Amino acid sequence: MLLQYMKGDKMVGRPYENSRLAKYVQKRVLELRPGKTQAQIAQEAGFLTANMVAMLKRGASKLPLDRVPGLAKALECDERMLFNMALEQITDEGTATAIKKIFGTVVTENEVAWLGLLREASDNTDPAPTKHSRKVVRAIFGKVAA
Repeated sequence: MLLQYMKGDKMVGRPYENSRLAKYVQKRVLELRPGKTQAQIAQEAGFLTANMVAMLKRGASKLPLDRVPGLAKALECDERMLFNMALEQITDEGTATAIKKIFGTVVTENEVAWLGLLREASDNTDPAPTKHSRKVVRAIFGKVAA
């Protein structure tokens, strides 16, 4: 549910509250809490106040793309994954489409590692996914075959 309201002639509220990024930032701040505060995360990310991290967690603000590297470092996560989530928040479809067209699929470090494992296991033979291999991969992650 979007919690937005009019303030003068401007719509305000939490337009990104259901975004993957808001949920992820909430989760990471909680996970990092034993070792660093939200204020420390904000400072490491280059934000002037901890309020920006709070706004991202609540979905009241989107993450500017130029802030992705700093926040990724502060949250101790893969910046490409965070970039993908920030890209999902862009309301200008033209910008998001252009970025995806120029750069293609953004792949995380972990996804690159998985690709390396597949290449090694297949002796670089580039096998097509089979019904069985899809089932095995899904099982690795505890998913029931579709």
